Amino acid sequence: MVQSSEKLKKGLSKTRKGFLNKLTTVFSSKSKLDEEQLESLEEILIESDMGVDVAFQIIEDIKEKFSKSNSNRDDVLSILKKELIHVFPLDNTIPVVKNNFKPYVIMVIGVNGTGKTTLIGKLAHYYKNDGKKVLLGCSDTFRAAAAEQLTIWSKKAGVDLVKHSAGADPASVAFDAMDAAVARKKDILIIDTAGRLHNKKGLMEELKKIHRVIGKRMQGAPQEVLLVMDASIGQNGISQARVFTDAVGVTDIGLTKLDGTAKGGIVVAIQKKLNIPIKWVGVGETIEDLVKFNVREFVNGLLEED
Repeated sequence: MVQSSEKLKKGLSKTRKGFLNKLTTVFSSKSKLDEEQLESLEEILIESDMGVDVAFQIIEDIKEKFSKSNSNRDDVLSILKKELIHVFPLDNTIPVVKNNFKPYVIMVIGVNGTGKTTLIGKLAHYYKNDGKKVLLGCSDTFRAAAAEQLTIWSKKAGVDLVKHSAGADPASVAFDAMDAAVARKKDILIIDTAGRLHNKKGLMEELKKIHRVIGKRMQGAPQEVLLVMDASIGQNGISQARVFTDAVGVTDIGLTKLDGTAKGGIVVAIQKKLNIPIKWVGVGETIEDLVKFNVREFVNGLLEED
């Protein structure tokens, strides 16, 4: 079985190759840092979508440590690793499913096209392989194809699914899924929701209603509100995330399509600007291509040679 660190490194290959190639060019002709090199390095960081604030802080730290001494590419990579690791909380472990939270309810939200349904299927597969009894609830009744897609993924993962007809009240589906999860003694319930357009007030209100109904059915639920974000859209996703957080209190982020972008630095910007832990990273198309986010594995995958 391929290790998660290898999958994450492979998913970051486009970002890493571009980043390291540019860094090599910057440090190829001089041994001591100068302003021109620092400006070039800052541009590289910003181009990887880490964000201006993060890039500026890293450059300031590099100035402080190396401006009065000889330095090379490896010196800079070393400090970059340390600085990036400090951006993230080190304790982002997968929650233990406890008896007082049975089922453990994960409400999954996000805009259309982020790969939300695919991530749900992978997540169900992950938890089932971990020995958990999993149920999916299809509260995305907005799109006619949503239930069909989730049905396909439920079969791939080998888990049960609760769904209603297209156009049904999404909150009612969530309530029925809660009932089913309790009656069938499921460990985990994952509830899909429609691909919300974050600037549509009516749809956001519907999300809030689903959240309230889940909480009324079981105190403390949902224990997790997982926002699915598309890594390839970069900084635009951050404004979306803020609106979702205001509406239903996002607790964790699942990042998809990291393997398809050369701007994997968005992972850093998301953590810095939102301060919401990134829990899952999608790095491919198969049901196995979901890895638990690990800070050190991410930084190594971003900065270490193949």
